[in-house]
Amino acid sequence: MAETCLFALAASLGAVGFQLAISWIYDSGLKQASQSPHFLWTSLAIVCTASLISGWLLTVFCPEAAGSGIPQLKLAFWKEFGHTPARIALVKFVAGALSIGGGQSLGREGPSVQIGGNLASTIAGWLGISKQGKRGASAAGAAAGLAAAFNAPLAGTAFVLEEILEDLNSRFLGAVLLAAVIGAFVVHACIGAQPAFELPRIGEPTWRAYLLIPIVAALAAMIGVLFQRGSLRLRMESRGVRKIPKAFHPLAGGLVTWLLGVSVFYATGRLGVFSLGYEDLSAALTNDLSWRVAIALCVAKLAATIVCYGTGGCGGIFSPNLFFGGMCGTVIGAAGAHFMGVTDAGRELLVVGGMSACLGAVVQAPVTAILIIFEMTHQFELIPGLMLAGLVSQVVARTMNRTNFYKEVLLQDGHQMEHIIPPRDLRSWQNLPVSAIANFSPVVAEKLGQDDLSDLLTRAPYQYFPVVERRRLNGILARAEIETALKEGRSPLLLSASTMRPSQTIRDCQRELIESSTGIIVLTEKPDSPPLAVLTLHDLLRAQVITSERDG
Repeated sequence: MAETCLFALAASLGAVGFQLAISWIYDSGLKQASQSPHFLWTSLAIVCTASLISGWLLTVFCPEAAGSGIPQLKLAFWKEFGHTPARIALVKFVAGALSIGGGQSLGREGPSVQIGGNLASTIAGWLGISKQGKRGASAAGAAAGLAAAFNAPLAGTAFVLEEILEDLNSRFLGAVLLAAVIGAFVVHACIGAQPAFELPRIGEPTWRAYLLIPIVAALAAMIGVLFQRGSLRLRMESRGVRKIPKAFHPLAGGLVTWLLGVSVFYATGRLGVFSLGYEDLSAALTNDLSWRVAIALCVAKLAATIVCYGTGGCGGIFSPNLFFGGMCGTVIGAAGAHFMGVTDAGRELLVVGGMSACLGAVVQAPVTAILIIFEMTHQFELIPGLMLAGLVSQVVARTMNRTNFYKEVLLQDGHQMEHIIPPRDLRSWQNLPVSAIANFSPVVAEKLGQDDLSDLLTRAPYQYFPVVERRRLNGILARAEIETALKEGRSPLLLSASTMRPSQTIRDCQRELIESSTGIIVLTEKPDSPPLAVLTLHDLLRAQVITSERDG
């Protein structure tokens, strides 16, 4: 328990510091510049400088810190026992604060989760906890980070259980809950106990507002689907751009955001396209935003966020999707007030219903979306409407998208989570294809010269290496045999290779490994074709430990 408290304290302090850094950069830069007659060029300089520095940091020091950070943390939790390189938190903090505070249309909540999980994992290593024991630290840090980012401990707990652990009855539940509570205490101590958005105390919404909630939820969900498809498609396409160095890719998002942001600012006086946009979202919650301005802000911010995320910006998706949904509720609420006599309380319900629906549609975690809005506003009267909006948004989102935003990101990166996250029972795990636990980046020996073999021993610590000659698997080379052959000045002797097809089951692999003289299986489509992947006894035992931990 003491270790969990330490992990949570570090994670929540990191999240609070991240929030304060973003606010300071934004207030000192774009917000102050908006009061100057030279805002056009000053804002361009701020956005470009922040984007270039952020892109350089991500490219040179830590590419893993790009994007939201939640998919990367989830992958590390399941594939690397929660272990992540220590540099991630530092690069994410600096690059994220510059990107978001400098104007890019991205959110701070996803980065707070990654920063929190990484800090906790790093501290666990300092305390002597082995790599295999860092899962609890990673989960606790993620929960504390999100709880501190939103001032929402219940939502932080629910999100980690729903999205990262994918198990509401996980054995890490106690640590996650404790960490989220500590995260809330820390943000209360450092910033205050106020909710993220101040709402006037509203009365009970009338039936007219509840009639419009499904319309708002469906529209907000469709905008969320549009955001998911657009940003991920651009993300994939931008990876194929080789002529422009990767360090300059985030600049494209910054320039698009600047162009749209200044256009909306000079037309409406609103800065919501830049950064988090929470000031304009707060105005929407208090009915101080016209429907025309809401449409302009929603369209511009949607386009800006798609480009920022799709070109490799450093930031999350929570805040933008809350913004899109809030603007949808503002527009429908204005129409309802004009044609149906919807009250101010009803309009506010439509705004928060749109916020919850849009976020829930993208992350496909309805409980988290409902709790976030409730804890951000502290109003019980909103709960029935939020639940109705969540139901409608899930129907729309799950009909139009096969999976949520984070899983789509991992699929683009070549990770199928159903192959990484073990089933809940050992028998189902044994029936998975062996490709689910294999290493698809094997180190192979292609040349058997003396210098080549010496180099192989230097750069790889493995005991056995597949030998590939003329794109054909030719056998297995043992490390001990290489060392002996080098001493005696002769060619090394090869061992026969045990092969399997990627579609064969883990159960088949277990038997094959027992019978193998080398303890290594090579996955090939045919026995003499190039190796696709390798699997060792260590890989098998490691995957089985993960399954056993989940069962426990």
